[in-house]
Amino acid sequence: MSIEDNKRLVSTLWNCLYQKDFDGVAACMADDGLYEDVPTPDAGAVGPTNVVKRLRLGLDPVVRFEHDVHRLVAEGDQVIVEHTETWHFETGEKITNHFVTVHEIRAGKIALWRDYWDLNTLMSQAPKWWIERLAKFSDADFA
Repeated sequence: MSIEDNKRLVSTLWNCLYQKDFDGVAACMADDGLYEDVPTPDAGAVGPTNVVKRLRLGLDPVVRFEHDVHRLVAEGDQVIVEHTETWHFETGEKITNHFVTVHEIRAGKIALWRDYWDLNTLMSQAPKWWIERLAKFSDADFA
């Protein structure tokens, strides 16, 4: 795939995510693709089904997203996105978090999706009920 193809794939992933088109997200992932939130203590999720399961855990209660891409840089099979996400919850709270995301493309699919962000920024804004929701799951749920 060309660099432009890789950038389009990553853009498609993000567009699907913010439309909550989780089938579309899964279609972008390699069968053994890894999704990892680097600041969290768990190992992430492997494979489209587990990636979607993990994403839905945190994002199902979000009713609206704002997504600002500050830069998208690609070289070879690597695509890096610097962006800000704002999540609006069904109960009225909101979280604004800054990310740098690394994607590695293999055979037209995302083989690695690694998010870098500040855990303290997220947790200081997160509703207590949402944190309790996340705490119910472990690494074994997404392997």
